[in-house]
Amino acid sequence: METRSIMKSISVHCQVFSPGLVKCYQWLKITSLLWLPLLAAQYSTNAADKPNVLILFTDDQGTLDVNCYGAKDLHTPNMDKLAETGVRFTQAYAHTVCCPSRAALLTGRHPNRGGVQNWLQGDRNGADSKNGNMFSSEITLAEVFKEAGYKTALFGKWHLGAKVGHGPLDQGFDHYFGHLSGFIENYRHHFMHVKGYHDLYENNEEIWRKGEYFPEMMVDEAVKYIDENSDDPFFAMVSFNLPHYPEQPEGQFKNAFEDLEMPRRSYARVMATVDNQIGRIIKQLDDSGIRDDTIIIFSSDNGHSEENNNGVTVDDHTSGYPKGYYYLANGGGGYTGKWIGHKGDYLEGGVRVPAIISYPKALPQGEIRDQVVTVMDWMPTLIDMIRLTKPDAYLDGRSMISILNNPTAPTQHPVLYFDWQDKWAVREGDWKLISLFNRKTDERSYTLHNLAEANPEVKDYAQEQPALVAHLKKLHTAWAEDVNQR
Repeated sequence: METRSIMKSISVHCQVFSPGLVKCYQWLKITSLLWLPLLAAQYSTNAADKPNVLILFTDDQGTLDVNCYGAKDLHTPNMDKLAETGVRFTQAYAHTVCCPSRAALLTGRHPNRGGVQNWLQGDRNGADSKNGNMFSSEITLAEVFKEAGYKTALFGKWHLGAKVGHGPLDQGFDHYFGHLSGFIENYRHHFMHVKGYHDLYENNEEIWRKGEYFPEMMVDEAVKYIDENSDDPFFAMVSFNLPHYPEQPEGQFKNAFEDLEMPRRSYARVMATVDNQIGRIIKQLDDSGIRDDTIIIFSSDNGHSEENNNGVTVDDHTSGYPKGYYYLANGGGGYTGKWIGHKGDYLEGGVRVPAIISYPKALPQGEIRDQVVTVMDWMPTLIDMIRLTKPDAYLDGRSMISILNNPTAPTQHPVLYFDWQDKWAVREGDWKLISLFNRKTDERSYTLHNLAEANPEVKDYAQEQPALVAHLKKLHTAWAEDVNQR
């Protein structure tokens, strides 16, 4: 019997005995021996219906950079194990760079709705960024789970704004350990661009642990958290800073993959590192006896990076590293197969990512889904799976429950929209229109690409298909108007 039905019955009896409150009290006292076991059973059922949720979010992992996606020269046994025990998506989309992907994941909405249209403030101790922070009014997955009685924690990268009032603890996370900006050097924990700044926090306190290896530190904290909270439902996000540069692998992989050419060799080392750290987290779930009661979601935030420059360009860098110290991505070592593109653009290699959900207790195992899904879909999917309360906000994501249960179910996204800074893209069916803006000439250009060809997106059809270009432009215009309204 539902709790509300029990309480309704008690209320009815109190109304019957309302002329004599003493009689009502006596009745409740007598019947409590019958009602309390039912109430306890109800609470027990609720606890069983609250699986833990663990999101593993990698940073700058290429479109196909997992063994089970075709990258056979990497070492990813733990990611592969998630695919073996879950559902793997072949057309999963995030965004072109870190900030909008994280906003989309945590809010289930296009990041533009929350003010995420440029690089957000990263230095909590610096001047306020002109680009600001994600709107504090946005409702995150952490807030949804917290309202449902879950404990909530984030380990690793935030990158949705560093200003006080806009950090993880302000957006539903009870506990936080990591860095607020886009990336840090792994041993001195400094953001490295320009003059740099120190960026390592536990909750809202800046901490200093120079010389310790950050990926291991953050996973130590995540493992400890799982161990200490295994008796309570929790929502935890482990937001890795790898394979994002600096490409600094853990010790056992520093000399691995010598048979690979650069930059793939360097990239493979940090990929093996992040996979190994994922394995540590899953092992703790097993050791705590809660793996069967934990929904695991794995995804990358965007495609692989090809960033490359001269490294530290100033004297007296705050990290202590000298001018000329190199910390970037060696020009890019990611793998996209037949796709082209990389982080920062709207070709498939920039926005299509590996994505897996594993929950053997209730979902298929070892299966593949080819439907289009997006990082925004995780929020409504989890809300449906666990019967959580939907936030009071318009969601752009769509529940994947029908797709998870049926490999032939239609996609919930016949049209995809991307928008970041002054670039945007629309995909409808196999066609994608990409719009770029040249700030020097103050001109906007358009390219039209086909995803169904043997060499997808290589050819530009914009001149040959003006009607299709006009149609996709119109779709974008209508979408942009809607984004600005809610």
